[in-house]
Amino acid sequence: MKKKIITIVGARPQIIKSSAISRAIATHFQNELEEVIVHTGQHYDENMSAVFFEEMGIPLPNYNLNVGSGSHGAQTARMLEGLEKIYLDEKPDAVLVYGDTNSTIAGALAAIKIHIPVVHVEAGLRGFNKRMPEEVNRIACDHMSTLLFTPTTTGLQNLHREGYGENSDEKATADNPKVYHCGDIMYDNSLYFSEVSNDKSTILKELNLTGEGYVLVTIHRDSNTDIAANMERIFAALLQIQEETKLEIVLPIHPRTKHKMKDQLSHDLYEKISGNSNFKIVPPAGFLDIIALEKNARLIVTDSGGLQKEAFFFKKPCVILRPQTEWVEIVENGNALLAESSYDRILNSFRLLTEKTDFSYPELYGDGHAAEFICKKIVEEI
Repeated sequence: MKKKIITIVGARPQIIKSSAISRAIATHFQNELEEVIVHTGQHYDENMSAVFFEEMGIPLPNYNLNVGSGSHGAQTARMLEGLEKIYLDEKPDAVLVYGDTNSTIAGALAAIKIHIPVVHVEAGLRGFNKRMPEEVNRIACDHMSTLLFTPTTTGLQNLHREGYGENSDEKATADNPKVYHCGDIMYDNSLYFSEVSNDKSTILKELNLTGEGYVLVTIHRDSNTDIAANMERIFAALLQIQEETKLEIVLPIHPRTKHKMKDQLSHDLYEKISGNSNFKIVPPAGFLDIIALEKNARLIVTDSGGLQKEAFFFKKPCVILRPQTEWVEIVENGNALLAESSYDRILNSFRLLTEKTDFSYPELYGDGHAAEFICKKIVEEI
């Protein structure tokens, strides 16, 4: 008899993550697993059209709660109410959640309250900063989970430090959770969608970009966009990089961040950037286009956790616009540097990484078959 799992997603990055599991089920576990996908609607994304799902080969969600934006408490409360009803109707054998969003914590909490096992993919990641809502979500979710799948040895060590011992032979439960180091499903996806991107993405041609002739930049975190001084320092550093290197700056930007730029940058800096034809500030890029931009960039500057890893997957140096990262391995291995929003640190990090020649790319994130491993353990343990 098939085991039913409900997958919880709340935004496009989680849909993309979940596609690795959906592919594994479709290709290897059709007889063992049935998947029901619930989109909480935590983030509205105009790119989340039926065309997106079709082009990416991703199953459409079975449910969409359409909770929309709001405070952490209000948003999470609406999710809890909607998810509990779905769980009671669907009677799943397990609920699978990804990462560290409000959808993650709501999906886990609603499940454990009615004794449904929780499977957490991307368990064990720690930024060691509980001022970040994501840190609170990921810690709490781990401690509600029955099966924890961590992408890295660092994540495994974090969980051991928090009291998780070696896996026993007894059945996995919330009181006897089991932890597995499985590799990163986004590495699975990067390998798969890299080929799809080669066939379908036209963004390099549209923007008239040449390989290694530009720096890819993404900025979205509140700590960078909502503090005028931080934005000023970041964009001043980007302008200096452009003028110093003559590389183009490609910045796929959310309308909200673009609006913040105009409001928060000094008039002089805003005019210099707006008047610089080598700054290509473009609308948000789809996942296939982002992959194409990553694969062909000289270097990546970002405050996104996902892009930090993808930079490593595609062997690109990365300047991280954050004070810490949950992906500590790429920093420890010398592939990325933490620069926060410091003008000097951004410039120095950029210069060091562009001068560095002894990069290495060990298998920090598995072998590209994490999703199959996760499905196999769900079948065996749940």
